[in-house]
Amino acid sequence: MPSSSLALILGGANSGKSAFAEALVLKHPGRPLYLATAQALDGEMRARIDRHRAQRGADWDTIEAPLDLNAPLSAEPPGRPILIDCVTLWLTNHLLAGSDLPAVSENLVQALAAAPQAITVVSNEVGQGIVPENAMARQFSQAQGRLNQMLAQRADLVVQIIAGLPNVLKGHLP
Repeated sequence: MPSSSLALILGGANSGKSAFAEALVLKHPGRPLYLATAQALDGEMRARIDRHRAQRGADWDTIEAPLDLNAPLSAEPPGRPILIDCVTLWLTNHLLAGSDLPAVSENLVQALAAAPQAITVVSNEVGQGIVPENAMARQFSQAQGRLNQMLAQRADLVVQIIAGLPNVLKGHLP
């Protein structure tokens, strides 16, 4: 696999996308870095984060990056495999922080395009449901859909995960 590439792994909640993305990252040489965007705002989320960390094991380095993904991306050496899990929570964090969602999304996509690493990004596909009933949910759904489209356009590989099964939308699996 190339030392500089972008893969986008999409799926619904609990579809198996994180496990698939982790396995994909491990196909690259080097010690993988996990950029975690979740925030443990309650006990259930803390337990979920702890489960994910335990499943990955000690072979991964982890950086908590709920808002700033650009700084850790730019600090890593060329060729290091990186997993961002997930941009859906990252975008949610920005929405709740009152950030300019189009601007932070564009900045992230530009940082990913310039990165000299093999980066795998996990994101939820939010466009297959009904139009949300409230303004904040509609704002988020629209911003997430746009971000997913921007990432897919730049990505070398786009895979949709359904029930743990990969459906390659763009590119080829290694």
